[in-house]
Amino acid sequence: MSEQRWFADIIVDITSEKLDRTFQYIIPGDMVSVLKPGMQVKVPFGNGGRTIRGYVIQITDRPSYEIEKMKEILEVEDNGNSIECRLIALAAWMRKQYGSTMIQALKTVLPVKQKIKQKEERWITLNISKEEAQKQLEEYKKKHYVARQRILEAVLHEEQLSYTLAVNKLHVTASVLKTMEEQGIFRIRSQTVYRNPVKENGSEQATFTLTDEQQRIADEIREGWKHKDNRPCLIRGVTGSGKTQVYMELMDTVLKEGKQVILLIPEIALTYQTVLRFYHRFGERVSVLHSRLSPGERSDQFERAKKGEIQIMIGPRSALFTPFPKLGLILIDEEHETSYQSETTPCYHARETAIARAELEDCYVVLGSATPSVDAYYRAKKGVYRLFEMDRRYENRSLPTVYMVDLREELKEGNRSILSSRLYQGIAERLQKKEQVMLFLNRRGYAGFMSCRSCGSVMKCPHCDVSLSLHRHGRMICHYCGYETGQPEHCPKCGSPYIGGFRAGTQQIEEIVKKNFPRPEF
Repeated sequence: MSEQRWFADIIVDITSEKLDRTFQYIIPGDMVSVLKPGMQVKVPFGNGGRTIRGYVIQITDRPSYEIEKMKEILEVEDNGNSIECRLIALAAWMRKQYGSTMIQALKTVLPVKQKIKQKEERWITLNISKEEAQKQLEEYKKKHYVARQRILEAVLHEEQLSYTLAVNKLHVTASVLKTMEEQGIFRIRSQTVYRNPVKENGSEQATFTLTDEQQRIADEIREGWKHKDNRPCLIRGVTGSGKTQVYMELMDTVLKEGKQVILLIPEIALTYQTVLRFYHRFGERVSVLHSRLSPGERSDQFERAKKGEIQIMIGPRSALFTPFPKLGLILIDEEHETSYQSETTPCYHARETAIARAELEDCYVVLGSATPSVDAYYRAKKGVYRLFEMDRRYENRSLPTVYMVDLREELKEGNRSILSSRLYQGIAERLQKKEQVMLFLNRRGYAGFMSCRSCGSVMKCPHCDVSLSLHRHGRMICHYCGYETGQPEHCPKCGSPYIGGFRAGTQQIEEIVKKNFPRPEF
């Protein structure tokens, strides 16, 4: 009876779009028990059989080609089960889950593959005794070697001198420094310097006292972790309840175990002040990613994370792929934000991908929001996630009073303006007190639709279930499928004649406000 043969589907070049396919290799018998998806291996490739690196995507007992034409895997890389390999496995999951190519998934999860020149600092020190240096200095003076004299005097005075300073300020050429190094007078050493996007001098680590509610939430989450309950946790906390302090407490717990943390924040909320709150608590262990970082800064932060020089990475959804070797916790703040959903292939959702990575890394996931997404809240209610609720603001501060006004009732009272009586009165009172007002509207420009002022129904496309846009020639058009119809004179639902175009873009609101409140001193 022949021995069972195993085969590995391997992708051999993640830098070339043309190689978006796998190649199958025979797994030698001594590797069968060792090899796993995501591992790095060395394989022969091409007619010349040159040795290149590959990544195992799948292991199977079904050959895709004639076994006689297949080649064997040569060896498993020493770092074959590294963090990079686990990210490869995550890319394979994303490829299957979101229908992308493997190349696209790999380029999303392995940004560290960008070849960015590292920033280095070079220092000049003496390679001879000070007595010998003094004799050499006198020799330079006799021979009128002005540049060599200048640099040697500076090094004798400073003991170690910046290479950049020597070239830019002392105006000593690189060739002069190289000659003096070859003569054994100087020793020039290089040191890699990582670009740190978080810069704050003299900051001291702050301490916080949790409220009873915050402490209860943190304790209950940690208690679940102790009992191996690794379900994602959802913290639904009203605005101002202090979810951030709970995050910090959980982060501190994980850091004390020698593990690392990823904190995802929507790009719009990733402000300098937000980052400093964590920097003041955890100091130099914090780094940050955002869209304004240079490629060099981004590459440096991933390299520092890979080496374990930082323990906390804060950033938008791309920070999810930080190559931490000992990832212990992924936090997603404002989990309802649509910015966590990628619009480019692979069109992944950061929350779902974070949970998939957590399973691969055996780490925890904590979500937080004042207004959780419907699907996350539903899962929490069903027990798929653990649910924790914070109903009180920090220090029991009062919540703002919110009013909802039905404009249909305003119409019955004769008010045809977009501004309700309560809103008009509120604006007037603020302005009389020399205070300011902010009006929010989720429409821009002159966007319009047809709405009935009696029953509130909106004219929608029968195919797409989106509102029809009203155009100036009296036609209503669906901008999704192109459906077009005429403007009705009566509401199709209630028959009311009070139907018309609702043109409440920001420009119209501005005109209405200027008309009603023409003077700043109103």
